[in-house]
Amino acid sequence: MDDTTALPLDAETKVSERPADHEAELRLWLRLFTCTTLIEGEIRRRLRDTFDVTLPRFDLMAQLDKAPGGMTLGELSKRMMVSNGNVTGLAERLATQGLLERRASPTDRRAQFVSLTPEGRKTFRTMARTHENWIAELFAGLGRDDTEKLMTLLARAKASARKAVTAGEK
Repeated sequence: MDDTTALPLDAETKVSERPADHEAELRLWLRLFTCTTLIEGEIRRRLRDTFDVTLPRFDLMAQLDKAPGGMTLGELSKRMMVSNGNVTGLAERLATQGLLERRASPTDRRAQFVSLTPEGRKTFRTMARTHENWIAELFAGLGRDDTEKLMTLLARAKASARKAVTAGEK
């Protein structure tokens, strides 16, 4: 097979074929990114195929499930790290489906509190149990020791990245 008929490779595979071109940190970043993209794509597909729900809607419902009293759209926006407009659109669709209810804030007439309806909570918890099983399936090839080592290393990587970000903000 020549270069014109070769299958496209993901970035990590391309880097592994030419390791002298890149530092170990770049290869690590690409490996993490490839894993994240692969897993997220599969979870998105399964949520859509099984529950006819998007990952952002699932994420919004997960945030509300942790806050039975509800929260404002602004709080949701911060927790989900998306714009207020995105959260508003997601909330409207979930409200239309009867999974979310809105009420005015008693202290700020500009703000709305949103919370899951009883049906929304039931629906989310069914999805969450299935989601947890999918995650376990995707990581079934790792033993308990592998998982613990990876968690330790990723915690260190996260701390390193946070330190670099904080230093860059000064």
